[in-house]
Amino acid sequence: MTNHQLFTNCFWFDNQAEEAAKFYTSIFPQSGIGDITKYGKEGYEIHKRPEGTVMTVEFSLGGTPFLGLNGGPVFTPNPSISYFVVCETEAETEALWKKLAEGGMVLMEIDKYPWSEKYGWVQDRYGFSWQVSLGKLSDTNGQIITPSLMFVKEQAGRAEEAIRFYSAVFRDSVTRGILRNGPGEENPEGMVKHAQFNLAGEEFMIMDSTAAHNFSFNEAISFVIHCKNQEEIDYYWDRLTAGGGQESECGWLKDKFGVSWQVEPVQLIDMLKSPDKEKTERVMKAFMQMKKFDLERLEAAFEGR
Repeated sequence: MTNHQLFTNCFWFDNQAEEAAKFYTSIFPQSGIGDITKYGKEGYEIHKRPEGTVMTVEFSLGGTPFLGLNGGPVFTPNPSISYFVVCETEAETEALWKKLAEGGMVLMEIDKYPWSEKYGWVQDRYGFSWQVSLGKLSDTNGQIITPSLMFVKEQAGRAEEAIRFYSAVFRDSVTRGILRNGPGEENPEGMVKHAQFNLAGEEFMIMDSTAAHNFSFNEAISFVIHCKNQEEIDYYWDRLTAGGGQESECGWLKDKFGVSWQVEPVQLIDMLKSPDKEKTERVMKAFMQMKKFDLERLEAAFEGR
């Protein structure tokens, strides 16, 4: 994670995080694997993961930070959140598509569409969704990979409300543009067909869909917010749970639209990377008992105070 990046995209796996990170970093440009953390003895009754097995894997794809989390067979990824990938040559588009589609499921065949000369939508072998498109990086502010949120079922029609909500929460936000449905289209007139916005330097896309989808937002994909201090933790926690959000365990929450976030102090990552096993065990035990993170208590646990 570079200093300017507030967010990390978190993928929930049963136990394939390390394998998936190796796969993704082998097919995307500007990619690499970072730190790996492992489960200890503490918290087994909650996480049920064997001691010494991989807990998290940090990796970067196209300059965008990701985190693979092995949490067990609890959540199944679906296309409500996908990742829009800009490729600037046909050869690059086709090569990436072929690798992502191998062992996966095609949602939209790679072909010419009104918005791109070559585009396809695919769920990869792990169930995560990618929209691969021939285009220009200048259209996504130079960002190769952009998260795309699809508002379906009871959330359909709330995409524009979500842009306003997130833009009020995150500083330095910009709405790039909103394309709405016109008369006679599949979705009701005025709904968001496609929109792009920027939160704290990171591009996002969003759309509404009234089609009969059998999925909606869940914890398989979440956005980690890296906070410098308790003030930032409190700020994001309070604002993202406002208006009907739900608090969960270990720094997790759902906002009022059902999108999952992890509000996390940057210090926690360093604590969990410590070579001192006793310190990491104490921190693990402490944060397993928290909802919103208490940085002072985490630091006290780490130091054995």
